[in-house]
Amino acid sequence: MRNISQSTCTVIPAHIQRHVAAHGDSRQRERATSTLAQTAQFFNGRTSTLIEPAAQVPVPKTRQVYDAGHNQILPGKLVMTEQRRTSSDAAAKEAFDGSGATHDFLGKVFLRNSIDDRGMHLNSTVHYGRNFDNAMWNGKQMVYGDGDGKLFNRFTSCVDVIGHEFAHGVTQFTAKLEYQGQPGALNEHVSDVLGIMVKQYYYGTTAGRSDWLIGAGLLGKAVRGKAVRSMKAPGNAYDDPVLGKDPQPAHMKQYVSDPDDNGGVHINSGIPNRAFCLAATAIGGFAWNVAGRVWYRVLTAKLFPKAQFQDFANATVSTAGELYGIGGSVQLTIAEAWSQVGLHVPVSMTRSGGASRKRPGTAGSPANA
Repeated sequence: MRNISQSTCTVIPAHIQRHVAAHGDSRQRERATSTLAQTAQFFNGRTSTLIEPAAQVPVPKTRQVYDAGHNQILPGKLVMTEQRRTSSDAAAKEAFDGSGATHDFLGKVFLRNSIDDRGMHLNSTVHYGRNFDNAMWNGKQMVYGDGDGKLFNRFTSCVDVIGHEFAHGVTQFTAKLEYQGQPGALNEHVSDVLGIMVKQYYYGTTAGRSDWLIGAGLLGKAVRGKAVRSMKAPGNAYDDPVLGKDPQPAHMKQYVSDPDDNGGVHINSGIPNRAFCLAATAIGGFAWNVAGRVWYRVLTAKLFPKAQFQDFANATVSTAGELYGIGGSVQLTIAEAWSQVGLHVPVSMTRSGGASRKRPGTAGSPANA
């Protein structure tokens, strides 16, 4: 067994929580301050995760949902399992179904055996703490607050949020991207990519018809916004007196050097997010068939912990050539998508001897990604 270092990763960035703490009403300020404090406990108390030897045969999904009863002790009381799949608790049911949707997507599309590719149990805790307005992957399991019903609805209500957070676990067991600066922004980016594809897969939505919103429906009705992030139009997800203005840039010219948010990991992820959206939409069909397959191959086989945006762009263009043909339409489309966000990858630089030419794939092709 070996140790893997990991960071606690949350769906609501600290900059939003801090804005609420400064501009909300008394109760909103209390919740935001409490959430920031409780999140800090996870960061300060995180531990290493042990990886068991790989299973020889795929393991069926094993989901377990716990109820913390508004305490801060994990995992809490077991309320749902594969043998007990019904519950009158909406949050528990959504956590159970969302973890199943994530497992099914990874397994059926990418042949991945759960988060760690070794049949890892998908554990979730709902009703965590009091005044905890967030959802997170803590390196071992999912943790969900309830939302206050005004700024945030239930954090289990969006399947893409669930997919996004579980995807941090995939990164933890593969590329191990550092949660700081550009590697951290790539960490958030690939979680958004997997999260949006889980939602698209769950609802059968093509790239062209997707809303490309992360957390659509998560914001309360009174909030001036439509989601936590927009992959199609970074910087336009929300503009609210309490939450603040969406700070995500859509181009490298607007890259934010922010000492907060671990160097802007949630903010600057908008740049590669837009590149993926542009590529997947231009290629057409279901995002996971071609662009998603390229991104997944890069995440699981081509990255390193300190990878920068340019490294990631180079790897996706190179991988597109390997999978679908050097100089082919897929490779050129992905290179153009990166160019539109200010990251340039000359296709000639990605040529390598022995690479085979393949036509752009359809569902399930190539199968060994």
